[in-house]
Amino acid sequence: MTRRPLARYALRAASLAAALGLWQLLTSLDVDLWLRFSQFPTVTDVARAFAERLSGGDYWTDLTDSLTRILTGFALAAVLGVATGVLMARSRLAEDLLGPVLEVIRPIPAIALVPVAILLFPSNEQGIVFITCTAAFFPVLVSTRHAVRALTPVWEEGVRTMGGGRWRILGSVVLPGALPSIFGGLSVGIGVSWICVISAEMISGQYGVGYRTWQDYTVVDYPGVFVGMVTIGVLGWVTSTVVELLGRRLTRWLPRTSYVPSGRSRAPRTTAPVSPASVRRKTETEEARDEHLV
Repeated sequence: MTRRPLARYALRAASLAAALGLWQLLTSLDVDLWLRFSQFPTVTDVARAFAERLSGGDYWTDLTDSLTRILTGFALAAVLGVATGVLMARSRLAEDLLGPVLEVIRPIPAIALVPVAILLFPSNEQGIVFITCTAAFFPVLVSTRHAVRALTPVWEEGVRTMGGGRWRILGSVVLPGALPSIFGGLSVGIGVSWICVISAEMISGQYGVGYRTWQDYTVVDYPGVFVGMVTIGVLGWVTSTVVELLGRRLTRWLPRTSYVPSGRSRAPRTTAPVSPASVRRKTETEEARDEHLV
């Protein structure tokens, strides 16, 4: 039992090492087979630039600013998205009032709202948080709304039978039942937030990972561009993992299914053979019980 997780982690590390090795090989040999790997920096160039950034203070300032913007916008989106999704799923009036407006805004890319944020908010920081919040809001809203609508009505009727009111139903039926899908929307929303906050920083930010990546591109510092890309990828992976782990912790009451690879079948559970005499005795017992009920 202890070897299986270690083997999986070793396989994942080997996969990452193989990808980095292929990158180093293609770029060091200047391979140009339709894809121009000769224009790419090598892994060693990116690692050298990464080490230089880590030793400076600007990198950590950019990291702190981007994380602050992400966490602030994502927290607002989580609260507003869950509340609005539950309200629209439980109230026809709210669905009729908010549904048309939100459905018109939802297809608009959050990065297209940058000019609106610049005109609407007095500072760039507030505008970037607004864009981040908007990006994460709609995945959370949609997942919450569909999850609440899919709940079994029997649960709500059971709480009403025992004298529970609206708040009791909300706290003991609606939110717990929709929680798995809500965290699915939160996991998607945090990833979309990173995409949009980086784009917003490129346009209207002063500090941040996205701003620094764009500055490196304008001065043709391609190893610095890849440092920013790697940083964005690692931060997105870490924050998504935190959201997923939190969701697992809060939904421990759910049944967990174990993964069985294809081509492998579980061994059938062996049961003791049933004798004809035991079957006959069971049948006689059931018949006597039925006669007693009649």
